[in-house]
Amino acid sequence: MTAPAKPSALFFLIAAGTVLGIAGTDLVLPAVPSLPAQLGGSAETAQLVLAAYAFGTLAGLLTFGELGARFDPRKLLVWSLALFWLASLAAAESPSIEWLIALRFAQGAFGSGPAVFAPGFIHGLFPQDRAAAAMGRLGSIESLAPALAPIAGAYLLEIGGWEISFVLLAVFSALIAAAVFWQRDRFPRRQETEEHHSYLAILKNREFVSYALSQALSLGGLLVFVFGLPAVLTGPLDRGIEAFVILQVSGIAVYIASANSSAWAAARFGTLRTIRAGTAIMPCAFAAISAYALAGASSLSVLVPLWALVNFGFGIRGPIGFHRAISAARGDHSRAAAIVVAAILGTAALGTTAVAPLISIGLWPLAIAGAALTALALLSLVPLRGLEESLGR
Repeated sequence: MTAPAKPSALFFLIAAGTVLGIAGTDLVLPAVPSLPAQLGGSAETAQLVLAAYAFGTLAGLLTFGELGARFDPRKLLVWSLALFWLASLAAAESPSIEWLIALRFAQGAFGSGPAVFAPGFIHGLFPQDRAAAAMGRLGSIESLAPALAPIAGAYLLEIGGWEISFVLLAVFSALIAAAVFWQRDRFPRRQETEEHHSYLAILKNREFVSYALSQALSLGGLLVFVFGLPAVLTGPLDRGIEAFVILQVSGIAVYIASANSSAWAAARFGTLRTIRAGTAIMPCAFAAISAYALAGASSLSVLVPLWALVNFGFGIRGPIGFHRAISAARGDHSRAAAIVVAAILGTAALGTTAVAPLISIGLWPLAIAGAALTALALLSLVPLRGLEESLGR
């Protein structure tokens, strides 16, 4: 008989797997400007290394969401991590930028499994009152990863070249896959975790769609800006990668503070009002960055506080927004998580691809893209007020 597992230990493995998939994008981000010199191609082509991973993740999320409703998620989780390990090793040996782009698509697809299965596992591990808190913690961890991973990637680039990020991802995925395989019988079984509905049924839920769109557009707008930032800073702005690190550190510090206060703000002012307020801050801050960049200025003493304001807004709305979207699906956590994260990565991929030809101009195209996407995130919350009033909330 298998000994009972501590939910906290299994939660750690679940969170580690989801963070690994997210880090697959952001850990290699600082290396992107140097890829043309190493593998050929142009700076614009190198941006497709990021977009390909996002598109691969989008495809993988929807695929794993469907497979999770039909097969044992515990086995699928192990396979996802193992295939991510192989794709990461292959990417580290890429002979050209075209091969790297193709392998990044595969890497993104295989690394998406943990994000799909995490909500169902959590709801099976914890009672209802604690599951909500655990989902909030997972959302906070997932939202923090895009801020922390690029800083680690910048230092890895200095000590070992662009390949070391892929090798490190391979090592961690192998370790997590082995740990999950060892503990596989202690994870909740599929029938113990959730109900299942079709993607179409979930997308007919107006409450879910509004929360999911807002989450996807707000985080997607932030990621489009982050994805292009190293290339702009080291290119047209003629700064070192240390400028990127400074901006990220300031953003992380503010994000952590605001994310830790988001639950308190939601309890005091209401969840929807808090999400709306945090979302509203983001396009205002991006608009300020756009105006400053269009004026031809690029001082970090101004960019740092403006970027911190963007992260403050997302910290207020991010964790509770993710949890509210998953909860709105009313039971089908795997497909709901697949839709939300796929929408985030799809937004980031399309935005990155659209802005890539403009990164040689300067910072303002990235900031305008961020402002437009986060403004749409705010608009997507408009239907919720009337909907919640009609439901008596």
